[in-house]
Amino acid sequence: MGTKAGTVGRREFVFGIYPGALLGDEHGLVHPVRPDDPDRLAAALDRLQGTEPGFRIRVYRSFAATVPAPPQTPDGWPAYLDRPGRRIDLVLQFREPTGSLTGWEAYVRAQVRELGTRLGSVQICEEPNADLPVLDGSTPNVLAALVAGVTAAKDEARALGLDAAVGFNAVPTTAPDAPFWPDLGRHADQPFLDALDYVGLDFFPDVFRPVPADRLADATAWLLHTFRHTDLPKAGIPAHVPIRICENGWPTGPGRPEEAQARVLDTVVRTVAAHARTLGIDGYTLFALRDADSAGESLFHHFGLLRDDHTPKPAFETYRTLIAELGPVLRGLR
Repeated sequence: MGTKAGTVGRREFVFGIYPGALLGDEHGLVHPVRPDDPDRLAAALDRLQGTEPGFRIRVYRSFAATVPAPPQTPDGWPAYLDRPGRRIDLVLQFREPTGSLTGWEAYVRAQVRELGTRLGSVQICEEPNADLPVLDGSTPNVLAALVAGVTAAKDEARALGLDAAVGFNAVPTTAPDAPFWPDLGRHADQPFLDALDYVGLDFFPDVFRPVPADRLADATAWLLHTFRHTDLPKAGIPAHVPIRICENGWPTGPGRPEEAQARVLDTVVRTVAAHARTLGIDGYTLFALRDADSAGESLFHHFGLLRDDHTPKPAFETYRTLIAELGPVLRGLR
């Protein structure tokens, strides 16, 4: 569904999750201490999806021409698609350290062709406004890669008759004079805007900056409204382009009880749902299904709804309940 002038980029609200345990922190990749058990993870995904007709499985792949690309994650994703309505939320990272676009558009098109009807969406670049080693904001020429990648992915999807949504994501802007959104607006041409089906928000309230429990809902709503009404207009992105939550989570660990993870998840997801229609939000994807290391000391070891041994934390049942309750509501069936 394109976003040409005069059309509304409306899509049915879909929940999802990143089912892997490998992730990145401010230093590099964080590898899980135990390998994925595909059967147990597939069973967990079945429980989360319940009777929902659609569910997104987030998969990350990376492009680099002059150095080895980071590994695909999760590696065993095909085992998680054996369920009606379950499709890939594909993230294509731009990790070419020279910033050269040579081969980038061909790579994007090849990924769309390879995955075909299994694609629910294609996200071009990963957090291009976050300057950290594992994120695309640290890659030179990322804005040109973003615009070219979105246009190429949508063109290929259209040529193949696919209904996969194409977009990109970003993190909240903390400084009012941050250059990312105005700079994107200068790069964004009409073919890019016509190709853009959504813009994703990665946000983690009460993770990197503490938020009192009684202010969490308001803080979440403020981030959503700021993204829609302040950030996107700076890039000239029309109000009818949907937004979606591409990554959100709350890690447990030392001083961070599992019960608090369930409480925060409930508050954030209900706040997103409450603003979905007024802000044009078409989905929510949780980060992540399983811990990298449940005995680790870093925040990044503990984002999972499951511990590293695949046993559930209380927040697993919280997310399952939220999907079952809010999915029909957000689709207008209740």
